[in-house]
Amino acid sequence: MAGREKREGIAVAFGKGAGGKEPPVPAVDWKNVGEFTIGGVERPVTPHRKRSVRGPRAIRVPSGGKNYRVYAPCAYCAPAAVSAPPGVTGPCLYEDEAGERLLCALDSAAETDGERQHRVIDARGELIGTITRIPPTKRMFKHTWRMEQVGHPEIIGRNQWASGDTKDIVENGVSKVVFGALKSAVTSLGAEESDHSESRERTLEWRSDGKVVMVSQGSKSVTVRVGWIDRRLAFAFALLGDR
Repeated sequence: MAGREKREGIAVAFGKGAGGKEPPVPAVDWKNVGEFTIGGVERPVTPHRKRSVRGPRAIRVPSGGKNYRVYAPCAYCAPAAVSAPPGVTGPCLYEDEAGERLLCALDSAAETDGERQHRVIDARGELIGTITRIPPTKRMFKHTWRMEQVGHPEIIGRNQWASGDTKDIVENGVSKVVFGALKSAVTSLGAEESDHSESRERTLEWRSDGKVVMVSQGSKSVTVRVGWIDRRLAFAFALLGDR
């Protein structure tokens, strides 16, 4: 009995009293975020949580163990609003849910020789940096990315397996072809694949001066590994998505 009372006391202390409701997830500071995702899930389903809890679409920072995982917002997604600088028509990120404090905005893409570039600007309309989608040069490869932050060396985002030296790229390329053939064969025999594997997004390694400074898996998971990257640029990439 005493053990049960103790457990119930702990649940109430953490805001899980009547009805099993958990308290709202407070926003966190965006400036030094190390890992984030983008979406509306605030509290995912876990072994101790039967239903997910959703909130506004936002850049969200994961925390907590597997039983009480939460995704705290640090920047809120919204279309261009009145508070955006003149001429901004792209999506924006705000520090507040009401959309009154602009964090950064993406302008309309400008295309040159197949490259699609977005400028990322702050609340004053000043340039933070650019994000450029670079088309593939060969059919076996996918598009790559270039991120340029004012005052810093450029960052190149490529397929994880294609980020090493030439030997690594060739070996991994062969492995990809073999794996793809095997996967097609298995699928043709009637094997079923889960929705998760079908929706899996590729992993990109973002390198600057030969070092991995950021890793992304679509917009599902982005990890910034160095302090000098302006998080607003990383957020803007997640907002664009690896398409």
